[in-house]
Amino acid sequence: MAMVENGHPAPIVDVGYRNPHCPALGMDVGTLADARRRVPPGEEGVPQRLDFHLLVLVTRGRGTHMIDFVGHDCRPGTLLWIRPGQVHRYAPEPGLRARLVLFTPDFPSPSTARGLLDDPHGPAHWQLPGPDRAELALHTDLIAAAHAAHEQQPATELLRHLLTALLLRIALLPGPERGPAPAGAAELFARFRAALEETYADHRSVAAHAAALATTPKTLTRACHRVAGMSAKAVVDARVALEAKRLLAHTDLSAAAIGRRLGFTEAANFGKFFTRATGQSPGDFRRDPFVAEAGPVPSGIGPSG
Repeated sequence: MAMVENGHPAPIVDVGYRNPHCPALGMDVGTLADARRRVPPGEEGVPQRLDFHLLVLVTRGRGTHMIDFVGHDCRPGTLLWIRPGQVHRYAPEPGLRARLVLFTPDFPSPSTARGLLDDPHGPAHWQLPGPDRAELALHTDLIAAAHAAHEQQPATELLRHLLTALLLRIALLPGPERGPAPAGAAELFARFRAALEETYADHRSVAAHAAALATTPKTLTRACHRVAGMSAKAVVDARVALEAKRLLAHTDLSAAAIGRRLGFTEAANFGKFFTRATGQSPGDFRRDPFVAEAGPVPSGIGPSG
């Protein structure tokens, strides 16, 4: 576990995928109550970093679930998707009830679902209307029933196809308040996000990103607004700020060293950027990194993202 500057362990637990019933099966289902019972004594409420996908479908109660430093309001019909590498904390409210579906990145059928898993910063939060809520509840019920019926000898292919169907249904959900983006804008935004994962620490110039994608800054910004509701510059800054938060919370690197890793030649410039992007100084954030900000974030950015 990483150490922070005051010498205390960073408040985060790395959680690897484990199916206690079928160790060889790359997916599992359960409830929020099950997940809480698995938490070791003394780690209740401690944020976790997962190496697997976690879907949370809230069925009862209200609460706030934190994903990558963003608090997501939960109530019946809330769907959350926590992706590998993201940090999350279960809502602490005891009255909250939810169905959980866990799966490793390589478990879904590659021919139909792998593309749905490519963006590590895809949407994390939906509030489902009645028809979508009922249909997704049915999907999770079918998965839970098949998992229970074949617990001793898991029907791997059946469960893989049921999970793939659930993921394909989630892919049909519109982004919050905007609906589906035009195909051209969505494709350009997807390429931008993929490229950004490789270059966000090298530069924050929208013009440079646009040139690498063989487009113009205006066209790239228009695509970002259509898909994510924010400018291309805001998308870049959000990704850099998220990485800065992760490094501040999970490592013992100094703020100056983190700034250099993210392309800031001067520590003061990194401090100004971080404060402008988050409303906190790097030092204030590091002292209490898991006070989640209000959510949700724009569609396509994820908590993330």
